[in-house]
Amino acid sequence: MKRPHTNAEVYLASRSPRRRALLQQIRLRYTLLDVNVDESARRDLRPEDQAQQLARDKAEAGWRAAERTRDLPVLGADTLIEFGGEVFGKPRDRDAALAMLARLAGQTHWVHTGVAVCAHQRCESSLSQTRVTLRSSTSAERLAYWYSGEPADKAGGYAIQGLGAVFVESVQGSYSGVVGLPLCETAQLLHRFGIDLFDE
Repeated sequence: MKRPHTNAEVYLASRSPRRRALLQQIRLRYTLLDVNVDESARRDLRPEDQAQQLARDKAEAGWRAAERTRDLPVLGADTLIEFGGEVFGKPRDRDAALAMLARLAGQTHWVHTGVAVCAHQRCESSLSQTRVTLRSSTSAERLAYWYSGEPADKAGGYAIQGLGAVFVESVQGSYSGVVGLPLCETAQLLHRFGIDLFDE
């Protein structure tokens, strides 16, 4: 009989509290690694390729950072929002956030989340692609949402797992991928590296 594993653990090469919460959701223990990756270096790639490559870059940087204690695989991830061929990152200020939210309102956009696992001389990655449709919204709603404080550090200027959920009309694909870490793909990758979330 399978049961939840209690000793599965990884290094996490991410500062995102949302990714930490998702790992806690699946009862995967982690040790944080602080890595710096130049995300601008990948802007020549298609958004979906950029997300996957940045995830690999982060996992590989984490592996190098863990040089003295390389006893666990390193997990890295990156999430990009794409609309009309343009990538929407974190808004630089209020006006940028309001402009993003106005463009996405009543429209369907893509959320590309790459996830990668690195250990020794091996790095594997996977990509989650999700279509998200936001309802129409008023300028007053968008401004009130900005002043909630939530959009400031969120790609696309909204958080599906927070107050921003009131704008989300539909999700076609991985909800956890939109939050920042597609748990199905993550578990499958970890399995290839000998980490299973269930005991036999």
